[in-house]
Amino acid sequence: MRAALATADDDLVVFDLAGIEERYDTLIRELPDIAVRFAMKACPVDEVLGCLARQGAGFDAASPQEIAQAIETGVPVDRIHYGNTIKSDRNIADAYRLGIRDFATDSIEDVAAIAAHAPGSRVFCRLATSGEGALWGLSRKFGCSGADALRILERARAEGLVPAGLSVHVGSQQMTTEGWQEAFDRIADTLAALNRRGIHPDHVNLGGGLPALGYLDRHGQPLEPPLDKIFEVIREGIRRLRRVSAVPLDFLMEPGRYFVADNGAIRARVSRLTTREQPDGQRRTWLYLTCGKFNGLYEMDELQYRLVFPTHGGAEYVPAAVAGPTCDSDDAFGSDGDLVQVPRAVASGDPVWILSSGAYATSYTTQGFNGFAPLPYTCVDVSVEGLV
Repeated sequence: MRAALATADDDLVVFDLAGIEERYDTLIRELPDIAVRFAMKACPVDEVLGCLARQGAGFDAASPQEIAQAIETGVPVDRIHYGNTIKSDRNIADAYRLGIRDFATDSIEDVAAIAAHAPGSRVFCRLATSGEGALWGLSRKFGCSGADALRILERARAEGLVPAGLSVHVGSQQMTTEGWQEAFDRIADTLAALNRRGIHPDHVNLGGGLPALGYLDRHGQPLEPPLDKIFEVIREGIRRLRRVSAVPLDFLMEPGRYFVADNGAIRARVSRLTTREQPDGQRRTWLYLTCGKFNGLYEMDELQYRLVFPTHGGAEYVPAAVAGPTCDSDDAFGSDGDLVQVPRAVASGDPVWILSSGAYATSYTTQGFNGFAPLPYTCVDVSVEGLV
């Protein structure tokens, strides 16, 4: 495998399945009371899904296509739920035909559609959170207030559905414990209000948001999420909710990037290192790569990825803006002044490894922008950092 990677010229996403298994084991050890439903959108790669299924995970699917892919792993269908609150009548009917009986919702209109096209199903209502403290807050498009949740789950019961649970999402790459504490406050208040209405959900879905550990911030400094403290807050939150609830509660989580980001890396190439005068009169060095925002690194708007140049160890470094190969000026990071240290002697064709890029690299790109193809992938039996 190492020899094949060393001689191949095409860009490639590499996944470390053993590292993903290790992350799964860590999560279950830290949070033994939760069941995992992997957020498929983070990495819809069959080998990764199969790896997690063998570990005991189920799946959070956002479309009938994802549901069908999850079923192909062989997991029992009751370990797959339709976690997207946005779905058409046809989506609901297709999911129901595939055997799905657990549906997320956040509106009266969606409840009516589920009752019509997936009769008798279980619904869990997504509560809105502020998303503060996360790199991507996810605070507007999804989720409802606690007051709305009461109306939605009462309507679900009246429609013959099972008002089975509540869910939250604290925002993707949540960097604080406060984001989790806020979510538990909202769940606890809503559970208590539901209990007073005679509605007793039997599960809570804590959603995604667990952070990857290997990113750099926009200034090139390591992001250091307090993961141990986050786990502590979640454990205490689970104990709190069990005290509030009138019935025993089961807990789910939907991690995505936590499993795959740091266990994936992109092997790309240098296109060119250039220096030219900018409109402000200053000269700036630019490093252009064969991979960028539109073919693997879509999240560069919020973070920097660690770059490793395996053929330039100990070289002299210069500050540069880093950009992908397309004709779009958004396909860059460091161009606003937060420059990246790169080897002065890099030349066109030199390899570069882009670390902690396993989350969303394969799913954000669906068609080759500017003719640059989506990245293929492979899975290896060594850590991705051991390849560079």
